[in-house]
Amino acid sequence: MREHDDRERNQSKCPVIQRADAECTVYRLADAPDKLTMTAYPVFPGIELIYNDIHADLKVESPGRGAGVLEIHHCHEGRIEFEYGEESCFLAPGDLSVSRPDAGVHQTRFPTGHYHGITVRIDTARSPDCLSCFLQDVDVRVSSLAEKFCGESPWFAARSSASIEHVFSELYRVPPEIRRGYFKVKILELLLFLSALPVEASRPSYSRAQVALAQTISQYLLENTEERITVTDLSRRFGASPTMINSSFRGVYGMTPAAFLRAQKMHAAAELLRRSDRTVLDIANQFGYDNASKFARAFRDVIGVPPNSYRAGIDSDSCAPT
Repeated sequence: MREHDDRERNQSKCPVIQRADAECTVYRLADAPDKLTMTAYPVFPGIELIYNDIHADLKVESPGRGAGVLEIHHCHEGRIEFEYGEESCFLAPGDLSVSRPDAGVHQTRFPTGHYHGITVRIDTARSPDCLSCFLQDVDVRVSSLAEKFCGESPWFAARSSASIEHVFSELYRVPPEIRRGYFKVKILELLLFLSALPVEASRPSYSRAQVALAQTISQYLLENTEERITVTDLSRRFGASPTMINSSFRGVYGMTPAAFLRAQKMHAAAELLRRSDRTVLDIANQFGYDNASKFARAFRDVIGVPPNSYRAGIDSDSCAPT
């Protein structure tokens, strides 16, 4: 199983910056380069598009945060947590958020240990106010969007929808020959979309106590992977009602405790497929499957492709376009 050690749970502050090519900058952790990859493309002055690939339960302070920064996040896979004050808010696949880190959003975390998504980071002091000149019928000034979505709260979220999917889906598969121009077009489309998006109620937030309860339960599950643990068992052990356990755990991890444990096993298996030359059956046996076909079905349900296809590179486990 993937280890949930203190190093992975601590905030990561010291990325190694590697120049991938003339187009982008790749950020990795100095002490665990395979756990986090952020591939950042400059699009306009003060505006960059970042592909985030996370394979650990990390708390991260992204580079470049500061006063006047606006961040737009899209969750493609997994789950992302934003901490502000005494509360936490979460994005599930397909969700979008707009936040101002300088106004109270201090940390981001990836509770399931697996996350792929996009961040559009806008430095309002450096970004051109004349972006609206390209779209004269709509006010798409960054300053207006910041006030619209973050004027009263540092964090706004919109649930997954066909409209959000339309804006972001093509960014995950941009042909390299048109990448630079296409990014510009999609950023303008995103800002236009946000200018017309109604500011409705955000996703519910969860208290530190609820988050702590869910984290304690997840750690207990990972330390007892061979046992069949029910919500009733968890209720007795942790002195919380089944309703509280279910709502807190689903709020943080987006799934039931049983589904969480299954997903963690499959992501750990995926890591072994990436890193080792062990057979699929050998890896399946490690995670309690004595039948390769049953393991393959479980793996595909979580990862999206069969184990052999995953190993062959059909899925590179990165959301950045190749």
